[in-house]
Amino acid sequence: MAEPKGKRLKTCLPTCTFHQPLSRSQVKQNYPLSVEEAVCGLITFFYEVSYWFQALMEIFEQDDVALPRVAAYFHKITQEEEKNAQTLLDYQTERGGHYCPKDIQKPRCLSVRNILQALELTCHQWKTTASFLEELCVLSKSLADPHTASFVKKRLLVSKIEQIKVAGDLITNANRVGCSDDGEMSFGEYLIDRLQEELKPSA
Repeated sequence: MAEPKGKRLKTCLPTCTFHQPLSRSQVKQNYPLSVEEAVCGLITFFYEVSYWFQALMEIFEQDDVALPRVAAYFHKITQEEEKNAQTLLDYQTERGGHYCPKDIQKPRCLSVRNILQALELTCHQWKTTASFLEELCVLSKSLADPHTASFVKKRLLVSKIEQIKVAGDLITNANRVGCSDDGEMSFGEYLIDRLQEELKPSA
């Protein structure tokens, strides 16, 4: 079922509203415009999320905080989100779509003062991301584009759900060792940094 010309389906996805699709692409004939716009918007979204995690990393690198393994954890996440953006960018090109480059600014500051706040925000961010990916799958299927739905689920959504579980486990453990979200650093912060299995550097 072809998407009617000019039709824009209602969606909560971070769609590229000023998208300028390429013309005369034979590959693109089965790539619905609404899906192309949504993928374009999600590429930018992943880059923004990457910068957001970089800001978190820098918070835990500060001398007055000095939680190096926590900082390394967020550095790793930053790289993973950049990779996700590149994965979608490559897919967009493969399908004959177009990405509209945008200026993406790193957050100037984040009101995060401890590990528990950072982890809770991380979990919320990933749940938002997962909901966008799920919505893209639904949109793709509704426009007779099962290829995009399958690609997004296998390459992005499954791993994001796994990350949400890891973040949830970290929050549980942070609470167990006495971390709080009242803005005060505690000994539990240092226990998490040194002992938490998920924060260990990859071999």
